[in-house]
Amino acid sequence: MGNYVYNNVLLKLSGEALLGELPFGIDDRMIKKISIEVKQIWEMGVSVSIVIGGGNIFRGIKGASHGMDRASADYMGMLATVINGLALQDSLEKLDVPTRVISAIEMRQISEPYIRRRALRHLEKGRVVIFVAGTGNPYFTTDTAAALRAMEMGAQVLLKATKVDGIYDQDPMVYKNAKLIEKITYIQVLDQNLKVMDSTAISMCMEYKLPIIVLNINKEGILKSTIEGKQVGTLVS
Repeated sequence: MGNYVYNNVLLKLSGEALLGELPFGIDDRMIKKISIEVKQIWEMGVSVSIVIGGGNIFRGIKGASHGMDRASADYMGMLATVINGLALQDSLEKLDVPTRVISAIEMRQISEPYIRRRALRHLEKGRVVIFVAGTGNPYFTTDTAAALRAMEMGAQVLLKATKVDGIYDQDPMVYKNAKLIEKITYIQVLDQNLKVMDSTAISMCMEYKLPIIVLNINKEGILKSTIEGKQVGTLVS
């Protein structure tokens, strides 16, 4: 592996990151762009694991808000993450990046069941590991799954991919004078109720001192710049 600031990373991709310009589903151009970014750091010898969401297809909490049983809605959301994971796998393997999709809910025909030692072995062999179906439990978000898997895989940092450059002092989509915050503590994120990740995920990262970098996945070369230690996005530590 190369001598970079981070040699083992977990990338948290929201389902919305795959939307691109579409109102629903998966934008082929966007998933290819993300795959190219991942391949770039994989070729540098970085161990890459990915946790992917399903909000571009179905969000459990939204289904629950419409009267659906929350557990059933969350399981439907988990299935959406599997669809995204398979799409990402296909895109990466078209770029000659070896991958394994590992699901917290057993679906042996299309993915491997989650076994920590097996997942670690895949990383050791240079494969990109894509974790789907969240934690396998309702009431937990894929943000929490990302924090959990990052610690289980021994990741040095959790990369939270978004559509903006990082955390701002106010909504940059609404206020043109919003300022990017380069560094912030876990406690500040929780106290200010900043919607970076859910509070359970932030608390887990804080307890185990796992840094989070919030970055704009739409920026070319963003993952490479991050592992090289350049200032990108917002560091939560």
